[in-house]
Amino acid sequence: MVVKVLVVDDSGFFRRRVSEILSADTSIQVVGTATNGKEAIDQALALKPDVITMDYEMPMMDGITAVRHIMQRCPTPVLMFSSLTHEGARVTLDALDAGAVDFLPKNFEDISRNPDKVRQLLCEKVHSISRSNRRVSAYSAPAPAPVAAPSPAPAPTASSSFNPAPVRSAPAPAPTRSAPASASSPAPKRKAYKLVAIGTSTGGPVALQRVLTQLPANFPAPIVLIQHMPAAFTKAFAERLDKLCNISVKEAEDGDILRPGLALLAPGGKQMMIDGRGAVKILPGDERLNYKPCVDITFGSAAKSYGDKVLAVVLTGMGADGREGARLLKQGGSAIWAQDEASCVIYGMPMAIVKADLADAVYGLDDIGRHLVEACL
Repeated sequence: MVVKVLVVDDSGFFRRRVSEILSADTSIQVVGTATNGKEAIDQALALKPDVITMDYEMPMMDGITAVRHIMQRCPTPVLMFSSLTHEGARVTLDALDAGAVDFLPKNFEDISRNPDKVRQLLCEKVHSISRSNRRVSAYSAPAPAPVAAPSPAPAPTASSSFNPAPVRSAPAPAPTRSAPASASSPAPKRKAYKLVAIGTSTGGPVALQRVLTQLPANFPAPIVLIQHMPAAFTKAFAERLDKLCNISVKEAEDGDILRPGLALLAPGGKQMMIDGRGAVKILPGDERLNYKPCVDITFGSAAKSYGDKVLAVVLTGMGADGREGARLLKQGGSAIWAQDEASCVIYGMPMAIVKADLADAVYGLDDIGRHLVEACL
């Protein structure tokens, strides 16, 4: 089946290069291009692509606003292009909140220096998100304002569109899906867990926000988070979660000590391990590993350090990272939960857990936070 793609970017060079890269794959067809968010909405409605690649900073209408309108009017998997900066990370997280499925760094140097690597990564992302649940699960967020064609204006800056997160005492709920969550497991039994470990990839930023905002400030177990994300993004993501949640969230540093009510996010480009004293070790990313950070590595270290006192949760994401670490945890007597298919953006990582018969429970995304409280408090 051919995947139809709409390419949106105000740079003619970038539109051509992305179109050329995608068109080289015989199972991908570029059906159109757009130079701003307003054109993107019109083209999405007219062409009904399977995937849209979207820049953020464009004239007339920026990418985040366009994503909101598209998700309301013709839900379509959107792949955002982002700059590898702290501000770029904040903008990308806004785009994911608006409904984008995934993102890629927008690096012109990589396109010219490593064309084969860029081609493989971009095409793999397009194929993967074309199979996501985003098309059939329209968001129930408030509808955006009607689209109007404003007079031409300078392109907005990244900082101009960023809406500060609400204060800790009033976390804002992320958008929810209209598709029902098919929880297939009973409520968990309470246990004195020494650690909650959560691993995720594509769709993870929004999923983690949905889970962690349900936890009270007095949540009794330390938490570690492993999200596949570039190095420039994890600090901004941790800051965002810290503002939204009642618990504390920070990017993990070498030597950090696990404590109740604190979630430590593995830094991008590196690996996070836990020792038996409750200390975090941050190691350089091994080039032989596909994922930096890697869920398997953190889960494996938790299995060695905490035996049967770990509650591990695998959320939405492509691939099977976390399966082998979960196997080690299971062998030690720890509990493994998986997100259900209906509420996943990409049912890859949780599916690997379920197919390997490692899941003690399968829950819909909106039930996981509540069940964490029931299991640990």
